[in-house]
This record gives sequence, C-alpha cells and structure tokens, in this order.
Amino acid sequence: MELELELIATGYGLVEGPRTDADGALWFTDARGGTINRRDPDGTIETVLSNRPSIGGLALHADGGLIMSGPNVARLHLAAGGGDANIEVLLERDGVRSFNDLHTDAAGRVYVGAIRADISDLRAEPDPPGEVYRIELDGSVTELYGGIGVSNGIGFSTDGTTLYHVDSTSRGLWVHDLDAAGNLSNRRHIGKAGFERGIPDGMCVDSDSNLWVAHVGGRRVVKLDPNGDQLDEIAVPASWVTSCAFGGPDYGDLYIVSADNRDDESLGGCIWRCRPGVTGHPTPLARV
Repeated sequence: MELELELIATGYGLVEGPRTDADGALWFTDARGGTINRRDPDGTIETVLSNRPSIGGLALHADGGLIMSGPNVARLHLAAGGGDANIEVLLERDGVRSFNDLHTDAAGRVYVGAIRADISDLRAEPDPPGEVYRIELDGSVTELYGGIGVSNGIGFSTDGTTLYHVDSTSRGLWVHDLDAAGNLSNRRHIGKAGFERGIPDGMCVDSDSNLWVAHVGGRRVVKLDPNGDQLDEIAVPASWVTSCAFGGPDYGDLYIVSADNRDDESLGGCIWRCRPGVTGHPTPLARV
C-alpha cells in the first residue's frame, strides 16, 4: 500500500519498544542511547530514564510507571513531579545478555524473550538460544519455552488465544495456542516466505488479528495474516525498520520506528506515523 508517512521524531540511535497510553502519548526507547522517552500529543518529547542499555520492550503498568526490558526485566516507578525514579527488578537470569521485546496479556501478566547469544553479527547463527518467560501476577516467573535464536516482537491474537513470537534468525515467527490457564500448545512456525532477505523484528497485531512486522533489511513493515501469508506492506525509508505499534484516539495510527533514515542519514533513528486503514487495540496494562 502507498501511504503518506509523517516523520514525527528524529535523532536517535536505535528506536524500539513503541507503546501508546490512554492520554495519547507515545513511549519509546533508544536501545543504543540507553533512554526511555515520551512523546506527548503536542509533539513535546521528554527523556524519562537514561543510562539503561538495550531496552527492547516496554509495557505500561496499571499502578503507574512502566515495565522495561534490558539487562533484566524491571518495573520503573516514576516519581511525581519529575523526582528520581525507582527501579524494581522482576526477572534476571545468569547468562542472559539482554531481555528484548515484551508484551502483556489480558490479565496483565508479562511475556518476555531472553537473548543469550552474541548478536553483534546477525549473519551468524546465534548460540546458545534463549527462552521466553512469563512474569505472573504474584511476581513469580514461569519459563514457557526455549529454542529461540534472537527473540524479538511478541503479540497476541485479538481473542487472546494465540501467542505470536518473532525469532529473527529463524526468519519468521513461532506461534502457540494459549488457553485460559496460560498453557501453550500446538507450536508451529510461520511467515518465513516473507523474510527471505533481512530479518523480522518488532511487531503488533490489529483488530482483525493480522500481524504487522517490522522488516530489518527489507525497508518495510509487512502485513501478514494469522497463518503468516503476506497481505500487504508499507514501504519505509530506512534499512533498519525495527518495530511498530498502533495508537491515536481510534487506534488507527500506526507508529513505525527505525535505526536510520535513508532519505537523510544525519537524522539517525526515526519515528513515522501513518494511517493504514485498519485499527489496533490498546495493549493491556501490566499488573505484576
């Protein structure tokens, strides 16, 4: 599809973790710059946390603040009036280089993937593989499955019964059926035909349970049906298209983030906004 992309933020290293809140603000990270940032609807951007490396995922918490990935998974308690923030570690594991994308389910539990391998060279097969964990409402942690090369975007079908998980070096997504108790079954792999060059990265799901996946090396966001077959794509002027998220008053805006801008290399990592003609839905608030 041909869409007008509105450039709304520039000058970052590697933009990740886009997430919108009920007030219309866009939260995002700079994984290279070590920051969490908030863009208000009037375009004002504030850095709310600095000096935390490799934050690949965010979720808003029902009691305020954020859940964030990075060297561990932690809750960020934001002080009123701009005072010092407090960080509460929820999950860490020996040998994990970083925790990457994360997502919440309808109950407010947090699903997050771990990266154990050195991914400085994405052309190499990563070893050892990582895992996916769920942080339960009581703060306990369940390891759900392993065998993930480079963990990236996580999302759920609209009815919450299917878990989608991008494994970048597999060139596709692992999919599991999910029951009400949180049990996973029927593991399968989809979408590989869409990523013959480059790798899939972050993702989001629209109200029809179609998947929107950022394509590093593909200069696009690709729209897949729930079986992984390509339906459409949005061309993006960046080589490293890293993630995407729905937002706006009607959740009909799609925010697309990157680590570069091929129209002007001096702009660095960027954020665009467009209207793809479909809507998403709010990400459930974390309640862990």
